[in-house]
Amino acid sequence: MITFLFCAATAGAENYPYRSDFLWVTSPSHADWLYEIGQKATVEIQLYKYGVAVDGVEVSYEIAPDMLDATEKGKVMLRNGKATINMGTRKTPGFQDLRLVATVDGLTTKHHVKVGFSVDKITPYTQEPKDFLSFWDETLKQYQKPVEVSRELAKEYCTDKIDCWLVKLKTDREHYIYGYLSMPKNASAGSLAAVMCPPGAGVKTIKEPLRHKYYAENGFIRFETEIHGMNPTWSEQDFKDIQSAFSSRDNGYLINGISDRDRYYMRHVYGGMVAAMRYLQSLPEWDGRNLAVQGGSQGGALALITAALCKDVTLCVANHPALTDMAGYAEKGRTGGYPNWKDSGILTQQNIKTLAYYDVINFCRYVKCPVRMTWGYNDSTCSPTTSYAAWNTLNCPKEPFITPINEHWTSETMERQHMEWIKSKLK
Repeated sequence: MITFLFCAATAGAENYPYRSDFLWVTSPSHADWLYEIGQKATVEIQLYKYGVAVDGVEVSYEIAPDMLDATEKGKVMLRNGKATINMGTRKTPGFQDLRLVATVDGLTTKHHVKVGFSVDKITPYTQEPKDFLSFWDETLKQYQKPVEVSRELAKEYCTDKIDCWLVKLKTDREHYIYGYLSMPKNASAGSLAAVMCPPGAGVKTIKEPLRHKYYAENGFIRFETEIHGMNPTWSEQDFKDIQSAFSSRDNGYLINGISDRDRYYMRHVYGGMVAAMRYLQSLPEWDGRNLAVQGGSQGGALALITAALCKDVTLCVANHPALTDMAGYAEKGRTGGYPNWKDSGILTQQNIKTLAYYDVINFCRYVKCPVRMTWGYNDSTCSPTTSYAAWNTLNCPKEPFITPINEHWTSETMERQHMEWIKSKLK
């Protein structure tokens, strides 16, 4: 049974948007926002402007399967700021999205809420290729350790408690990744657990190396990485030039080489994550036992993938993983995962074959270490449908942390709790 955890600070951040005149409150008839197939869901909606209930204003709404086009539209009138909408039910496991729009004094405000039906029965579209394991066994032969390593003290990120270095790893014959490595000052040999944090999606580098400094302050080695070989010390203009060249939907890295599993961009990225873990294992300060990986969105995907590919990983934390059931949209009426290639023309049969070798779903089947996974139901970047597809596929010790109201974000409190969870599981 999944336990639903509601964090007051998180809910407040969502229900009271920063400097917004409007406040929406949506209350599904089931407190946990979950139903079984055949059960009808109703949602009480409330709208306030400046904290005063909006009266006599019409709210337009759409009801749609998660991330898909609307199947029903309607209107309700707010009385003393309130109205109730019947969302109906689903015939198959999944989520329904109630999308709301109102115009008050000439200003338009929007909100939405997703509720789930028989979510423990959500299954993925993605199937495992017969040679999935042999493909990755062969690929990883060249990623058992970095080809080259350089490390330079990043004095601007050192504190009185921790030291920080900028690390450059050559992960294979052609590719590099950069990362900020931090640990307690004067750490003794064999004394520290290690945690790697892969990045979210995008052509970008590491902008906040001290955001998670509390890992090092609590006795961890922390390695915050990027995946594109982009030196964090480059100028802002250098980043913009590269981003403009490689971030578009037509030529972005997630479609680079997608028609050929051996040339797909993410092949060296996944291999590079393993090489990075091998680097952490080579550090004299590592305790030789505890090796964790933690990330969100694309980083959550890479965390699960690394845990499957690197058998030495002992703990994994993944927030709303991207790259999950990516080809799901190829089936009519099915929700797919980020990068959300619905109606894009990208999901050809050949590309779908390639994606099967890179989809989180097929790696989830081989994760053996304990996993802490977090997701929110209102997420419209990495949908709750695909998060459940991953969760239901995992066959390892696993613990959920679900905050239904969250969209594609986590609070600083949640991030800190990840570290506490890892710390509680150390051997």
